[in-house]
Amino acid sequence: MCEDILRAFLSYLKDEKNYSGHTLRAYRRDLEEYLAFLSGPPEEAELSDLRAFVIQLRRRVSPRTVARKLSAIKSFYRFLLRKGFLRETTLLALPGPRLSRDLPRVLTVDEALALVETPPGKDFLGLRDRAALELLYGAGLRAAEACGLRLGDLNLEVRLLRVRGKGRRERLVPLGRKSVAVLREYLSARKSFLDSLQRENDHLLLNCRGEPLSTRSLQRIVKRYASVLGLSGVHPHVLRHSFATHLLESGADLRSIQEMLGHSRLTTTERYTHLDFGHLARVYDRAHPRALAKKPQCDKD
Repeated sequence: MCEDILRAFLSYLKDEKNYSGHTLRAYRRDLEEYLAFLSGPPEEAELSDLRAFVIQLRRRVSPRTVARKLSAIKSFYRFLLRKGFLRETTLLALPGPRLSRDLPRVLTVDEALALVETPPGKDFLGLRDRAALELLYGAGLRAAEACGLRLGDLNLEVRLLRVRGKGRRERLVPLGRKSVAVLREYLSARKSFLDSLQRENDHLLLNCRGEPLSTRSLQRIVKRYASVLGLSGVHPHVLRHSFATHLLESGADLRSIQEMLGHSRLTTTERYTHLDFGHLARVYDRAHPRALAKKPQCDKD
């Protein structure tokens, strides 16, 4: 019975909520762990059962992981209520752990530009790596979004990129002229590469076998070139953070950045973008009426 309900819940997330395969697998793992912990069916679980599960989680995983697992469980119980498997439940009242709002790792502009320009050579793999880094930093894409791009998603004439984000939401992201130049060069090398393999594939980023590049491989590419520059702790999302932060520091408004990142809520964008106090003070001095008012002249006497 539990497996049937779990399968129905995952189908609901896929068909009605448009959750990605990666998210569905994470939800399944989290819920299977919770169901194995319970001594009875989930419909009969009480608040004390869920609290006990959370307590044992806190002994071995981070607060952020606890929050993610608790979110999956609460979504599951909302589904049970919506579909009539439950009439009421107190389990939704359990609060999640308080999470620290750590600032994300962000590269400086010089570091980001150096990283993007690190891949050497004009062969297929070198140009592919350069194109991949351009998409992560130049367009602020998630790793999965970059690896999921198809040839038809590119419109280099008008410098636009169609991206399928979380929940299968589509958005249009502008491309810079340098990114377009790199992509044009890569597309030419990509065609010659596929011709040599006598293969066809409409995924934009390919591996050495002419197959779609995986997110794991993209992570390794970013880490390899970052290590060349002596940069540690750099992964694809760091380039996305840097994209958003550098735009904001250059004067872009938060709402536009939200659209380019594909966030459904502005509060999510605020967590991706942060500024030091000195920059905020300079923005205030340039823009606020109280800062723009003439400073009083002191008497010299």
